[in-house]
Amino acid sequence: MSDYRRWYVTGGSYFFTVVTASRRPILTDEAARGWLHEAIDESRAQKPFELFATVLLPNHLHAVWILPPGDDDFSSRWAAVKTAFTKKYLASGGTEAPVSESRRKKGERGVWQRRFWEHVIRDPDELKRCVDYIHINPLQHGLVTRVSDWRWSTFHRFVEQGEYTKNWGVGIEIARDADVFGPDQFR
Repeated sequence: MSDYRRWYVTGGSYFFTVVTASRRPILTDEAARGWLHEAIDESRAQKPFELFATVLLPNHLHAVWILPPGDDDFSSRWAAVKTAFTKKYLASGGTEAPVSESRRKKGERGVWQRRFWEHVIRDPDELKRCVDYIHINPLQHGLVTRVSDWRWSTFHRFVEQGEYTKNWGVGIEIARDADVFGPDQFR
């Protein structure tokens, strides 16, 4: 059995990757985007956090969250987001991926992968790398030819704030569908 250990830092900034079950491309459907937005808002109403940056792709999302001082509980927040989304998605007739008997016995559904990947952001340079990765991700996956063409990203807010130019990312060579920013990046 795998031993998953998480590093909890109170008031920390975290980079997350959350993936659908069997990598099914359900998240950029108009209704699914609305349910995910509602689920995040509901979670934030119960346990506040700052959604600093995010990108929504068909089968996964990346996000940077900043937790309030004295709080390190990102796990229950993600559980709440996944649960709320799953209920709305399935109630609307959404289908799920096959689920093992052991997962079914635990009440798990085939909408999300069981776990998520998280990384504690240690300093401003690392925060910048995480945010850049979030915004370049649709280009990396070959979904667009320019970062600014992807609608479901905080990139546009960062452009308005002067953090990026509208043409940021143009001309950058990207390894398509490669894991260029993941656990090995932080060793």
